[in-house]
Amino acid sequence: MPRCLDLAKLDHALAQRGLSQTTLAKQIGVTRAAVSKWFRGESFPRPDKLLKIALAVGLPYEELVSETVANEPLVTFRKKGARKTTEAHVARAKGMGRLLGRLVPHLPGEPLTDPPALRDPSLDYEYIQRVARDVRERIGVAQTGPLEFGDLIEHFERFSVVLIPVFWGHREAHENALHIHLPESGTTWIYLNLDSKTHDFKFWMAHELGHVISPSLGGDQAEDFADSFAATLVFPEECAATEYEALSRKVNPGSIINHLKSVAARFMISPITVFEQVRLYARERHRTALRLDVRAIFPVATNFNKRFYSIRETLFDGEEPTASSYIKKSEEIFGTPFFTALSRYLRDAEAGAGYVQAILNTSLVDAKAITAELG
Repeated sequence: MPRCLDLAKLDHALAQRGLSQTTLAKQIGVTRAAVSKWFRGESFPRPDKLLKIALAVGLPYEELVSETVANEPLVTFRKKGARKTTEAHVARAKGMGRLLGRLVPHLPGEPLTDPPALRDPSLDYEYIQRVARDVRERIGVAQTGPLEFGDLIEHFERFSVVLIPVFWGHREAHENALHIHLPESGTTWIYLNLDSKTHDFKFWMAHELGHVISPSLGGDQAEDFADSFAATLVFPEECAATEYEALSRKVNPGSIINHLKSVAARFMISPITVFEQVRLYARERHRTALRLDVRAIFPVATNFNKRFYSIRETLFDGEEPTASSYIKKSEEIFGTPFFTALSRYLRDAEAGAGYVQAILNTSLVDAKAITAELG
């Protein structure tokens, strides 16, 4: 049976004894890095170390370690490139989910409920076009126009999703986004990496929305649906049809590429998304394929990326954000109740920086700054 440390209780016990992660490491004879990994849910202490931890903080085994899998968190990742999801990634994410469950009673407003879901999600072209068209209509965006970040954020709020903006790009993180659903409370928590490039970020937000509306799917099927839905939502058939007509008249690969880049910049999405949606439209509607080898578009997209700032750079004018500005921008831009709930929990449970470090998967230094700001 999978085991994990009850990080909230461990962090509280450390605070009660005036211990830090550094002093705990010295007491039990391990490195500070090892303790940090335990608090981030990246590893689990060996039996001899577990006993020393229990003695140091005065917690019995049943309070220090959680072995329950009832109502286990459901997790999906928006991975970076071709990186593989390992058991350690899944275990860490589920550990974060269990800790997030402690915030549920502290969320402001009415209790959250399960959002409406698609009855029978499908990868069929016509089906996904209908779903994306319906979402655009609900948001109030024209089928031929760009989708704005604010439109997506507002729609997430309708589904009672808690968005958690994070900074994960400065290290070798596995994911650009993390989706955690807690079955017991019916809440959904989505971590969004603010170190993503602006045009990628919109696609990833749409991808996460795809997961929200198709909770019955899992594994590769869930990822395939979310990707197809995201591409269609940000660039639906109406847009693909228009650009196909313009692109099909071009015979020079260079002119096709320049047009793709121009459209991508206008919609603030990747040239790859534009190209793939136009190509898919041509195939489904039995039109002549574009005169461009698919392999030619990838280096174009790489160079295109360099033209754009990350969300972090855009929101904070290229400056390193303070804990105060990070929290303020997160609430203003993303409308998230996360920090309100976190502040209430830290106060009521007398939890500390270790808990913050675990649920944000951040450094202890940053966790302490956020904890102090919320205090």
